[in-house]
Amino acid sequence: MRVYVPLTLPGLAEAYRTGELGAGPFVAYAVTPGLREWYVSDDTEELEYAALGRAALASLRLLAAEPEAPRRRVVIAVDVADRAVSADPGRGLDRAPGEVRVTGPVPLAKAASVHVDAADAQADVTAAADALPAADGGDDDAQSLVDGAEGHELLWFATQEIANLVGRGD
Repeated sequence: MRVYVPLTLPGLAEAYRTGELGAGPFVAYAVTPGLREWYVSDDTEELEYAALGRAALASLRLLAAEPEAPRRRVVIAVDVADRAVSADPGRGLDRAPGEVRVTGPVPLAKAASVHVDAADAQADVTAAADALPAADGGDDDAQSLVDGAEGHELLWFATQEIANLVGRGD
């Protein structure tokens, strides 16, 4: 199963250093029945893009909790065994469509790609991270700032480029 793991650049650097994503269990996003119902599509590529978008929002939440992290959302697409993934069907659709738990550590070598904001998204991502608490409280202006970050497409990187992304390239 392909899952999308939200991170920050320091989190990506730690995964690069250790060679694995989290000690498990950790949160990721995938095409689940709940995501299918929320997104209302049968197109697999659209659903995977929606799961990636949910992970990007989770990355934004991580940034809000890590004020020292560079203001760029990071998502790793990784393939894991179906048995390593569990969804919580008791969660409401409005809470976290596509959210799953991945058990155990996942080798970084299983990553298919990395998705990161371009440098020019940093101002919008910073504003969105700062606005998240108010947006969660129903503030429409704050939600507009969050939506502004979501308007930036994450750039695709091959896993061989992780060293350069975390500043450890040659």
